[in-house]
Amino acid sequence: MTNNKKTKVVMQNTISLDGSFINFETSQEVMGLHYQIVGSFGKVLYLFGSNTAKVAIEMFGGLTPETKDDFMRPQKSEDLSYWVVVDSEAVLKGKLHFYRRSEYCRDIIVLVSESTDKSYLDYLKEREYDFLVAGKKQVDLKKSFDVLSDRYKTSTVLVDSGRGLTNAMLNQGLVNEISLLVLPVIVGGKSENLFSNIAKQVKLTELKERTFPGGYIHLHYKIDK
Repeated sequence: MTNNKKTKVVMQNTISLDGSFINFETSQEVMGLHYQIVGSFGKVLYLFGSNTAKVAIEMFGGLTPETKDDFMRPQKSEDLSYWVVVDSEAVLKGKLHFYRRSEYCRDIIVLVSESTDKSYLDYLKEREYDFLVAGKKQVDLKKSFDVLSDRYKTSTVLVDSGRGLTNAMLNQGLVNEISLLVLPVIVGGKSENLFSNIAKQVKLTELKERTFPGGYIHLHYKIDK
């Protein structure tokens, strides 16, 4: 088993019946079900990639200017989860306050590498964002999980991101479980399969299956090591 023993890593996503993770309508009903499933895992470290985060900002109204409150670590309920973003290339410089302000986010933790531009680290320090340097050019995810598990006393990392980050983690053997909300829609010619960059076959054992009104299905699997 290549993943560390302390931390369980769950990959969560919403896909069409033909496996696409984009190019379908994301209604309030779909988003509500997605985050209902996310919430069912309890207090987690909620991990996502910087490119996914950047696209989401554009989808959900864009940025407003920073205020003085954005430069201070927020005081929020300890029951909320920390949100962790992988951002060695400083994609979210000037944008992180969008997520810090979320009522569902305790605060943002940023994963960077030794090659990350120093000006980004200065930006993070000035605004009191926690960050972790792990890896030379790219973020060393396994090392990051070891440190995060100890530092934040949370045994589960939930990865809710696009194909790049999730496929890389699957290829590295870092994922323990896969959780999918399957929508009753076929995208067809514009589909982009969530698992198209997986290097080799991944065998699964079903943990749970649940249906919701409207034809939505939640599938939860354990990865066979």
